[in-house]
Amino acid sequence: MARGGVAVQGEHPVRAQVVVVGGGPVGMLIAAELAGYGVDTVLLESRAEVSEQPKATTLHARAVQTLARRGHLPGQGYPYTGGAAESAFHFAGLPGLVITAPAREPEPILKCPQAELERHFEERALAAGARILREHRVTELVQEDAGVRVTADGPQGNVVCLADYVVGADGARSTVRDRAGIASDTHPATVSALMGTVTLAQPDDLTKGWHQTPRGWIVAKRDAEGRTHIRTLNCTGAHADRQLPPTLEELRQEVSWIAGRDIAMDEPRWLSRFSDFARLARNYRAGRVFLVGDAAHVHFPIGGQGLSAGVLDALNLGWKLALAVHGSAGAGLLDTYDLERRPVARQVIDQTQAQLALMRPGPELDALRRVFTGILSADREHGHLGGLISAQDTVLPDGREGGACDGATGTFLCNAVLSTADGETDVIGLLRDGRPLLLLFGEEGAGGRREAAREWVGALNVVRARPTAEVPYDALLVRPDGYIAWVPGGRDMGEALSAYFAEGAVAAGHR
Repeated sequence: MARGGVAVQGEHPVRAQVVVVGGGPVGMLIAAELAGYGVDTVLLESRAEVSEQPKATTLHARAVQTLARRGHLPGQGYPYTGGAAESAFHFAGLPGLVITAPAREPEPILKCPQAELERHFEERALAAGARILREHRVTELVQEDAGVRVTADGPQGNVVCLADYVVGADGARSTVRDRAGIASDTHPATVSALMGTVTLAQPDDLTKGWHQTPRGWIVAKRDAEGRTHIRTLNCTGAHADRQLPPTLEELRQEVSWIAGRDIAMDEPRWLSRFSDFARLARNYRAGRVFLVGDAAHVHFPIGGQGLSAGVLDALNLGWKLALAVHGSAGAGLLDTYDLERRPVARQVIDQTQAQLALMRPGPELDALRRVFTGILSADREHGHLGGLISAQDTVLPDGREGGACDGATGTFLCNAVLSTADGETDVIGLLRDGRPLLLLFGEEGAGGRREAAREWVGALNVVRARPTAEVPYDALLVRPDGYIAWVPGGRDMGEALSAYFAEGAVAAGHR
């Protein structure tokens, strides 16, 4: 099935500037980003339709904030919060963690089924002009002098795609990663876990929430049809064959064993198994090939961080790749994707492994969990753990030797109301067109800075605003993903601009 274009077989290759492999929410999102920037984009997906299997349902604060800035947040507009907002969450199954978001930002946690996000991003990709080819399974990838050749098996036979770049968004068993020769560091599975949706013979046998016993954990959630979505955690060891499909009887026995009583169930759906196997690609880039989402990193799915990490990968890479396609990227811009996103994934893997350590059974861990419950309560004031989970603690490296940032450089610019000659606006609104934003506050020095940026002004949205206490600088360069690229007092503005854009760069604003 082809959407937004027709696959061409045999000796007539499909030509595109970027081929995205994998049509989950992360792949659909980067296709929407690239197509919105005017990049000729083809997406290859092996499935015929969106899978309704329950998977991720959580998007954390930094992913939500960045989606709002790029105009991709589901729903009408973006749900402003008047003051700082907070949402209750958990750490290692322990209640008490609070995730906060600054004033005038979306709510810090967005609950949305993965299937709905995938459909939403697919609609945006199609509307922007991306060609989506479903039922096309990639079998080969070869980097050539002028680009990348991708071969896929489609409903009418082989399809060959020729592209300038390829983005692998094809999941944990990524064909793109393997064919590009990108090695990984892995952590073997030490626990076994099951997941599925069932109908309980006695619905009250498992109440909603997290259930800890001396044998492990059960997480239960009731859906609108009265079925129960169950996840289990068994810390006695990894399953002997993780590829073996689970059965209803296996799930029933596991739930009953952990609960310590028989729990009858039937009508199974979406049975699957998972573990704490972890993978981190050693590079997110190999020449003209990039990895995003689960193709680049896999971790134990505690805290709902996997989908957010993939979304932030896509929103970090999309605008950079668009500039490169249009010939407007600075010489080292594409290399910053790995430098900025891979350390974040390493931190997520470490942090989820720490959460799993807290979830293991044993009296010594009971004591540690009691201590940690107090830490969670105290964290409300400092927000360290909340920042880890929500990715709001991320500060981007400078990219220069030493890696340190100058002041606010590398931090995220929170939303602020700005008064301009065209009226009142805000940071989120000014970033909607996808161009980097050069904010100039007041009259003094604005003309000189505009002149200093003359060689790059074609790539920038230059906005003069009245000074505001919410932004304590007289000028700022803000990336399309909301991170600050330059503030006065550090390196020269021209040096910062040349790191991002080629001289004479043309705007690649989002349609």
